[in-house]
Amino acid sequence: MGIRQQMAAHERERNRDDGTVRSEAAVQRAAHIRRVRRTRAVLVQIPFLIVMCLIAVAAVYLLVDRWRRGALVFGSAALVAAVMRAVLPTSRVGLLQVRGRVADVVSLAVCGALVLWLATSIDSLGTN
Repeated sequence: MGIRQQMAAHERERNRDDGTVRSEAAVQRAAHIRRVRRTRAVLVQIPFLIVMCLIAVAAVYLLVDRWRRGALVFGSAALVAAVMRAVLPTSRVGLLQVRGRVADVVSLAVCGALVLWLATSIDSLGTN
């Protein structure tokens, strides 16, 4: 933390409503809690980022005319999301949590299974 930030934090602490000044230890503890909350807010989104990376890989396959592989990766991403939503606690799933746990897992698993079935059942018509 730079000197200006420290001075601003000290001034904010001094100008509290009741006119008291917090100790340096209390200011450091509050700063530590803010850092931990910021870090946790990022770490909670890791399952969502994993699923989004798989979807990005599927999109690349689709862009280079490998629709079957892209569909397989996309369906797999939905199944991975369903497994993560089923296994991880609600406080750690981040943006994978849309509805209740059962509704999320069932909808993701059904969609993933349907996309995988579609990708494997349709004739490739001469494409890979």
